[in-house]
Amino acid sequence: MALDRDQVLRSAAALLTRKSTATMDEVAKAAGISRATLHRHFAGRDALVRALETLGIAECEAALDTARLDDGPAGEAVHRLVRALEPSGGLLAFLYTENQLFEGEEQNQGWARIDERLVGLFRRGQESGEFRIDLTPVWLAEALYGLLVSGAWAVSDGRVAGKDFTYMIVELLLGGARRAGA
Repeated sequence: MALDRDQVLRSAAALLTRKSTATMDEVAKAAGISRATLHRHFAGRDALVRALETLGIAECEAALDTARLDDGPAGEAVHRLVRALEPSGGLLAFLYTENQLFEGEEQNQGWARIDERLVGLFRRGQESGEFRIDLTPVWLAEALYGLLVSGAWAVSDGRVAGKDFTYMIVELLLGGARRAGA
């Protein structure tokens, strides 16, 4: 039987989101494979985390494309983006806490591409008069990341209903970002 790499990565992400200190044995068990099989595909935790990072970047870039960031008002694009990112929330929550991903020259340039697109969206919203200009586009992008991660953790812990994920994030972010009268 061929290994479904995507299923293994998603199982690992689901486990590591709930328990970031999970061992490779626990990851293998969650994925329904042996530890030896897991190690054949991912030499260790670092390789697994890097593969999860690649998956996370791909999912973020796909969500950015799906959200059509340049179409219509910027606020509507933010709403479409959060909705498109919702299925990846748990994975993003795990990746957000992985310090090794953001150290030194090994930082994946995929994150820089994602940041650039998000900052561009918030800058467009400022230029159109939708968003406040006293909050930098970089800060608004960072606030979005923080809300996505917090929302994913709250849903994962059962403290917030999954159906409210997009609404709560968009309302809180845009409630603070909107220019008065916009």
